[in-house]
Amino acid sequence: MLEILAQAVINGLLIGGIYALVSIGVTLIFGVVKIVNFAQGEFVMIGMYISFFLATQLGVDPIVSLVVSMPVLFVIGVLIQHFLIRRVLGLNDLPQIFLTFALSLLLVNLALMLLTANYRTVHTWYSDEAFHVGGLYIPVAKLIAFVLAMILSGILWVFLHTTDLGKAMRATSQNRDVAQLMGINPNRVFAVALGIALALAGAAGSLLMPFYPAYPLVGQVFVLMAFVAVVLGTLGNVIGALVASLLMGVAESLG
Repeated sequence: MLEILAQAVINGLLIGGIYALVSIGVTLIFGVVKIVNFAQGEFVMIGMYISFFLATQLGVDPIVSLVVSMPVLFVIGVLIQHFLIRRVLGLNDLPQIFLTFALSLLLVNLALMLLTANYRTVHTWYSDEAFHVGGLYIPVAKLIAFVLAMILSGILWVFLHTTDLGKAMRATSQNRDVAQLMGINPNRVFAVALGIALALAGAAGSLLMPFYPAYPLVGQVFVLMAFVAVVLGTLGNVIGALVASLLMGVAESLG
């Protein structure tokens, strides 16, 4: 019985690392830009398809494809902030909600139209490999994804607390008007925040590809858990989102 519980906890922690990347992106956008991005899951889906096509067309390992998916999603985030999000920031909550929800619907239906609803998978040399520790089974693909997710989360934490731009983002999240009086450009900060959040979603997609199929609705599976984790970890709290995501993964696995 204890062995089964330990296996469930391990499985939950491993998938919780992926939830963490998605939920940290959601909470970063809310904390800095003060808008809830209902389309965050669709950018996970885009990250998965980028890795899929790189793997099938060019033979690039999904983990290596992080160096492509993250910059591409970062640029997309900056463009979305400049051309879409910026136009609704001064309005009330409804236009902001409708905008990101409409973006989610648009991306899902574009994917269905262009890529069909077929499941796409990538099989790597480590997809079926596992470590056996005692009676426990630790999948190599999920372990790699978890370790890289924690590394990316740590890099983000260091960025937010040690760099001038990271401190500017934290200052803007606390009080936008005072930060602007101190010479901080809020539009630049918002663009970087959205770019980083979408880059994390792209990273989650690439890390998922070795053991999870890509299809147009896949993002909704992960964004639902991410929203629960964001609320549980308190909105705008990056560390809270990380811890809550791991707890959500364990709770789901135990359930």
